[in-house]
Amino acid sequence: MKKLLLVFIIALFSFIDTNAQVEYKVVTSVESIVPNGIGRSRIISANEKKDYKEYTSTQTEDDNTRNKSKRGDIRVKDFDETKLLNFYNIGGIRFQNIAANDALITSKINTMIEEGWELAFVTSAVESDAGKSDGKGIFITRYIFKRNKQ
Repeated sequence: MKKLLLVFIIALFSFIDTNAQVEYKVVTSVESIVPNGIGRSRIISANEKKDYKEYTSTQTEDDNTRNKSKRGDIRVKDFDETKLLNFYNIGGIRFQNIAANDALITSKINTMIEEGWELAFVTSAVESDAGKSDGKGIFITRYIFKRNKQ
């Protein structure tokens, strides 16, 4: 009888999907490194879902027709935009602005965690000033969150 019960329990567990379905969400911070504080810095988080397949074409040797997706259809109009401070002001680098941005980004991360998200990956990049004639640059960070589908 015990063996039969053990076989039944093993069979029952074999039907349970142990891989929970997960979903991901990307939150991006863009911090300006434009001198004199004239840049724009934000945290951006899309509220609208998009299916990449709707805007994807497959190129082959026989069919290399270009992708005809319209930019206006791809754009997301429902998103959260949190203002951040620029790294520079008229006097140069502003450490208080960096601390303020850290506090706001921390708040966003903590809120996401409270909503059941887990910070899975972080990736960042810089496009910095290339000299006197450039005067442009951004520091971009992508925070990739995941959670079990609800």
